[in-house]
Amino acid sequence: MNDKKVIAVAGATGAQGGGAARAILADPESGFTVRALTRNPDSPAARELAALGAEVVRADFDDEPTVHKAFEGAYGAFLVTNFWAHMSAAKETEEIKALARAAKATGLRHVVWSTLEDTRELLPLEDGRMPVLQEKYNVPHFDAKGEGNELFRQAGVPTTFLNTTFYFQGFLQGLGPQRGEDGVLTLTLPLEDGKLLAGVDVADIGRTAFAILKGGEQFIGRTIGLAGDHLTGAQYAEKLGAALGEPVRFQSVPYDVFRSLEIPAADEIGNMFQYYGDFDQEFTGARDLNRLRELNPQLRSFDAWLAENASKFEVK
Repeated sequence: MNDKKVIAVAGATGAQGGGAARAILADPESGFTVRALTRNPDSPAARELAALGAEVVRADFDDEPTVHKAFEGAYGAFLVTNFWAHMSAAKETEEIKALARAAKATGLRHVVWSTLEDTRELLPLEDGRMPVLQEKYNVPHFDAKGEGNELFRQAGVPTTFLNTTFYFQGFLQGLGPQRGEDGVLTLTLPLEDGKLLAGVDVADIGRTAFAILKGGEQFIGRTIGLAGDHLTGAQYAEKLGAALGEPVRFQSVPYDVFRSLEIPAADEIGNMFQYYGDFDQEFTGARDLNRLRELNPQLRSFDAWLAENASKFEVK
């Protein structure tokens, strides 16, 4: 174990970090070992990683010395921040600053930073087609991460920027088909007919990050856009129907209508889907599925993900 390169994995008990940790631990020949960062090393998820062979350490992004300590002696890191834990772009920015400072101070040689496009590059705030949120963002959880890329560059941290996208798991977490009043299963999304939505199995974020770390220096400084499939709402509905064994129709909800719904972060999610829709060609164009499968041969298409997860849908 001592001759293996240590990869510090942020958010190791979460979806992205957990996927990265498991991908590394599943390949004993990789030359890497995992140092799992978590705020609660005694949690069941943390203990599970320890049982798989990870070194579990406490690290809290609000307590920067703990992050420095967790990075010391590591070769590289998979880094991610969780906007949804607090829903504040300003707080997420402070977390990114702490990660970048710690990565520089401890001399990490390769960081894979899980990030997203800064939507303001294609959609200036003065455009007016969607409400400005938290004073200076279109989609705060995108824009704060995209803006954070520069913090790693300015600090001189050797970084690969991994642009993620909508998780297929979202269909299991409130966005899946619901039975309409007429009894027909309906996939209702704030996405215009014919527009593409790039989706990914969240586990593929970790698997792809692991492939980038194995690939080494050739990926430093590069931005890699990740997705497992590019499908329209109607195509998602058709595939869901095939997997669930009954027809699913797609119903598009206007962005403004969705933003007005009394659900958590409706404006944020509505803006996100509008960005996906208004810039679907640019967004999917930055995600080359064939090249991604060369990098990560295990990359799940939506069909492959459904084959593994259809049984988890609770359709009444």
